[in-house]
Amino acid sequence: MPPQDDPPARYWRSNTRLVALLTLVWALLSFVVPLAGIESITLFGAPFSLWMTAQGAPIAYVLIIWWYDRRMDRLDRASGPGHDG
Repeated sequence: MPPQDDPPARYWRSNTRLVALLTLVWALLSFVVPLAGIESITLFGAPFSLWMTAQGAPIAYVLIIWWYDRRMDRLDRASGPGHDG
């Protein structure tokens, strides 16, 4: 069996991909949306960028954590009982 196909390597490769994806989502929510300054769209009387920064981003951060927890739980279960990952 090649070293890159052993279960610990597969586990960490999956984990690294997930972390990279969620970090990208976090960066987009934290920097791109507020800096875009989309003033033409309003939600509840405030510009979209302000609303996203004040209300949407914290909600999205909680969803990112929730999604990471669910995916890692599945990955841990799929790795088997001998995995101490």
